Amino acid sequence: MELAYIPSPSRGVLYLGPVPLRGYAFCIIIGVFVAVWLGNKRWVARGGRAGTVADIAVWAVPFGLIGGRLYHVITDYELYFSEGRDWVDAFKVWEGGLGIWGAIALGAVGAWIGCRRRGIPLPAYADAVAPGIALAQAIGRWGNWFNQELYGRPTDLPWALEITSSTDGRMPGTYHPTFLYESLWCIGVAVLVIWADRRFRLGHGRAFALYVAAYCAGRFWIEYMRVDDAHRILGLRLNNWTALFVFVLAVIYIVLSARKRPGREEIVEPGAGDGDDDSTALKKDADTESEETAEAADKPSDSEKPAKTTEKKSESGKPAKTVEKPSDSGKSADKASGTTEEKTDEKDEKDAKVSDAPQAAEKS
Repeated sequence: MELAYIPSPSRGVLYLGPVPLRGYAFCIIIGVFVAVWLGNKRWVARGGRAGTVADIAVWAVPFGLIGGRLYHVITDYELYFSEGRDWVDAFKVWEGGLGIWGAIALGAVGAWIGCRRRGIPLPAYADAVAPGIALAQAIGRWGNWFNQELYGRPTDLPWALEITSSTDGRMPGTYHPTFLYESLWCIGVAVLVIWADRRFRLGHGRAFALYVAAYCAGRFWIEYMRVDDAHRILGLRLNNWTALFVFVLAVIYIVLSARKRPGREEIVEPGAGDGDDDSTALKKDADTESEETAEAADKPSDSEKPAKTTEKKSESGKPAKTVEKPSDSGKSADKASGTTEEKTDEKDEKDAKVSDAPQAAEKS
């Protein structure tokens, strides 16, 4: 039987004993891990240390979750503070309701704190994690599928989403799966940023700005298809205006940044180039020592080098032998040879005097 629609899950939570496993939270967690994994690879490729992205994410992720929830609660306050509602539900993040605008804004504050503590420029960090954030959004949107929320207008297309729940004003039927549209769009944004970053060597926050601009472009038309209640300004949903405003800011940043600071950062993390860990340093020292030992073994020692023997006749006709060693002590050998020749000359002079003595006596 061919499916004419995308079925929705019958429930968005599974229980592992007493522990609830909510699909929405599970998608958010997987998205965070993917973002950190890809961001770490890109950070290392840019010259940073492995693990830095995760260390800064310890600050960015909690701030992002708080910011996303605050944006949702503020823009949809009637869901929590109107008559008949329980304000405690505003803290139930696992039930859904995170605004990406607040998540990025406050998450950037957390990332700035983490970067400042490590002496890292925030724009370079943002460029490294930009594609990972887009993939995290793509995965996180499937949490809306588990909760049967954020769908579009009614449709009978083969990929329509079936809504079976009738709670909170829902009407069972088939609708545009806007969660799926945005998920696929975010994957395309991640691919675009990775390609553009390699092609044009984007730096100083321009890769992140490209992600923001590309996401806003898709969010505008996807938001326009949604039918859930939202605040409207001049006929457009609030998120449409937000997407348009942020898109313009991102484009302006790309243009101005390219003029003032072209190219890419040469150093993204101080000390990363010479900050080898202990195991790497020990390995390098061992390799250097082994190379020096091998060179010393191949080089012959002074005792193994053949000695040169030269003969020199003295004034008395006797050959005087001197030994020269091709070593660093060559000067000492030359000095010893000179001393030997001097002693031979003195001996010849004495012999000559002895032979002249009888003749002198006869003359007297």
